[in-house]
Amino acid sequence: MKKQIPPEILDAKVVAKSRLFQIEALDLKFSNGEERTYERMKPSGRNAVMVVPVTENGDLLLVREYAAGTERYELGFPKGLIDPGETALEAANRELKEEIGFGAHQLFPLKEVVLAPSYFSSKMTLLLAQDLYPEKLEGDEPEPLELVRWPVAQAEELLSHVDFGEARSITALLLALRELSGR
Repeated sequence: MKKQIPPEILDAKVVAKSRLFQIEALDLKFSNGEERTYERMKPSGRNAVMVVPVTENGDLLLVREYAAGTERYELGFPKGLIDPGETALEAANRELKEEIGFGAHQLFPLKEVVLAPSYFSSKMTLLLAQDLYPEKLEGDEPEPLELVRWPVAQAEELLSHVDFGEARSITALLLALRELSGR
């Protein structure tokens, strides 16, 4: 396989910004001499976690919360940003406590994923959580999240559920099922 040489960044400038996001234009020069401008979300340096919690009874614990992007309530797994100074495991346990009122004695990293590498650099660590215990922390959600229990044995039905469409949640579920079946 031929070694590829990354393009040279000739210039990087913020072209738009909001309260939450900054869009950066990168002027790139490729090894063949071609020059192009690419736009991306400016890297924030913060990564995130998503957790697939499984109870001892074999239920997946999901949340239904409003998603402004789709303008509807979506079903997915607990998730959130890793706070400065936190590890992915610490963030995962905190998010579980904030979003579903449970902590986990066992957290297994499944995979680190990137949503859209052409536009985002932030990574999300997907984890499986087991040996759950009740503990609630105050979260930052604007309204209480609906907790939804879904039997692992009916995971195929979850995959075709109309409200379960987030690619990261689907990926996390499939990786968790693979991990669970390998034990």
